[in-house]
Amino acid sequence: MKIIVIDDEKTLRWAAEKALKAKGFDVISAEDGKKGLELIEKTDDVSIVISDIKMPHLSGLELLKIVKEKRPEIFVIMISAFGDMKTTIEAMKLGAYDFLLKPFDIAKMIAVVEKALRARENMKKIEKSKGTKLEKTSIIGRSPVMQEIYKLIGKIATSDVTVLVTGESGSGKEVIARAIHHNSLRASKPFMAINCTALQETLIESELFGHEKGAFTGAYTQKLGKFELANGGTVFLDEIGDMSPELQAKLLRVMEERRFVRVGGTRETSVDIRIIAATNRNLEKAIMEGNFREDLYHRIKVINIKLPPLR
Repeated sequence: MKIIVIDDEKTLRWAAEKALKAKGFDVISAEDGKKGLELIEKTDDVSIVISDIKMPHLSGLELLKIVKEKRPEIFVIMISAFGDMKTTIEAMKLGAYDFLLKPFDIAKMIAVVEKALRARENMKKIEKSKGTKLEKTSIIGRSPVMQEIYKLIGKIATSDVTVLVTGESGSGKEVIARAIHHNSLRASKPFMAINCTALQETLIESELFGHEKGAFTGAYTQKLGKFELANGGTVFLDEIGDMSPELQAKLLRVMEERRFVRVGGTRETSVDIRIIAATNRNLEKAIMEGNFREDLYHRIKVINIKLPPLR
């Protein structure tokens, strides 16, 4: 089981290799994409590839595409000093496990590597039971467009990429979200669904983040929110387009930092969750009208699953 580090920056390559070896990992490295690909092709037991994006001879994205086509069992972690939206999304679409922005803390890189290795082992377990979980979600439809959606669910389920499901009311957005969860590495953890239009505006924040005793009238006891209850699992935010601008700002912070404060509280709570959002609204139009944050839109729409109308 080997880890390959590919970066044309000698200092970073040396530091990453040294830190990983200190943790007991078997590490080899290469100074550009072409040599990195050659290493991958001649090495049988590669588990993780850590690759820069901008490199001579062969870019990291080109390398990622080749690896996922020829060696899909390898988990690829991309690193770059250029963390623009387009590059990040493209890397995740091509199958990157994670994306680290330079300069990054070596300890964080090791944590991501260890998480990737655990995910790889869990994926092997899922592969053994392949074909048994998707049926539980009761998705129907044999049309070509639905077949493509099934394929996409299979591609993204085992990553933690954020998903936006769009479609008309009643088209099955929650069913798709549950299918992603049940086929993911988080399947044994909770799935929490929240309809952002079914709750009063004053209650949504408490429902998401929980509240402390005495936070408001009627708050007689401490309550844990859905984010906290879903720790390790998935939170499904249905009709996210109806969320208030104030709550959108708080949600964006949670997505960026995976931390929040209960209503009426002062202590931050950390969570490990995957977020799947859904809407029947045109969010691009809502952004133009000033009703939806553009930065939150790009956060939730890393992958967009568009459901066809039932008719």
